[in-house]
Amino acid sequence: MSTAVFDCSDIDQYLGKPMQPARMREPIHNNDIRRWAQAMHYPNLLHYDADYAAEGRWGKLVAPQSFAVTMDDGHGAGPACVGAIPNSHLLFGGDEWWFYGPRIQGGDLVHNERIPFDYTVKDTKFAGPTCFQRGDNNYYNQNGELIAKQRSTSIRYLAEAGREKTSDVVEGTEDPVWTDEELAQIQDRKFNWVQMLHDLGHGKRYWDDIQVGDALPERVFGPHSIASFTTEWRAYLFTIWGGTHRRTDLDMEALGFVKEMAGHENDPVMERINPELTDGAYFGPSRGHLFPRWARFIGMPRAYGYGASMGAWIVDYLAGWAGEWGMVTHSVASYRGPAFTGDITIMTGTVIDKFVDEDGRDVVQIDCRMINQLGTTLATAKAEIALPRK
Repeated sequence: MSTAVFDCSDIDQYLGKPMQPARMREPIHNNDIRRWAQAMHYPNLLHYDADYAAEGRWGKLVAPQSFAVTMDDGHGAGPACVGAIPNSHLLFGGDEWWFYGPRIQGGDLVHNERIPFDYTVKDTKFAGPTCFQRGDNNYYNQNGELIAKQRSTSIRYLAEAGREKTSDVVEGTEDPVWTDEELAQIQDRKFNWVQMLHDLGHGKRYWDDIQVGDALPERVFGPHSIASFTTEWRAYLFTIWGGTHRRTDLDMEALGFVKEMAGHENDPVMERINPELTDGAYFGPSRGHLFPRWARFIGMPRAYGYGASMGAWIVDYLAGWAGEWGMVTHSVASYRGPAFTGDITIMTGTVIDKFVDEDGRDVVQIDCRMINQLGTTLATAKAEIALPRK
């Protein structure tokens, strides 16, 4: 039984005050966009095939709506994890997005403004006293246009309490085994989603044709692996050595991370000495995603996926269905559990409402669910999508 004190009072001094940002050193390149689409398992030609994109709405490659999060060195959770909670660890608990219209494209130089918002403490089955902390990211392009706002939720808990839920011998530490026949069936299910993207092409999905109760096509990807999670991690632009003007106010140990996990992740001084220690793949809190030993250290049975990637999967799922003439205007997602190595992820959606919003846009509301092959809920979301009228 954990006897450590769970003290969140240090957070109070940061609420409502803009934080020091981390900014990209160079404009976005088309290959950055392609890398992101590839890592997020999102085979939408609009984001990686220049010839196809040239024939479409924008006449060039544009980034997926989910792309903005690649440029925040805290995966969007930076303003949701300020303040020290001694001997703690953190999980990404969910995020809410508002999109305002401008699309990110090659040549843009995007920056974000970060403001801690609020927090609350609740008792949970997983770790006892747990802090649910929220913070805002506002993403702007070089013209000062607001692209998107992200309100992220972090879940902070005592590392000792999390470890009490697991050990080196825990049910679920081994990846599930798939037969060749099962893997072939998974590939067929995956392609149904890809076929939907091709069938819509540059066409329009009209608001008039959508009915409450309509089901979106199932989207399947996986089985996940340490290789696929590593591919995702390397698509976040802030993980590239020297690519970011790093924050100088970030100290993992000062935030309360246990010493074994703290390290020098995103440390601008250490990056110039030995960058391998700083990019989160090998050392620091993020390595639990890629190393089973460190996953178990913080209460996870094996290597697990990134919360920000789950948010991207949701936005991409909705945006792919909407097509290039539609736009996700708002999405709020709650992450119930991570995707583990060996598992597959299954996404479904249902239209639950349609209306004209306060900005005069023709909108459908979608209820979205993400589960694994066992039926375990990984995330739930509700979103609004603006569609064209006939």
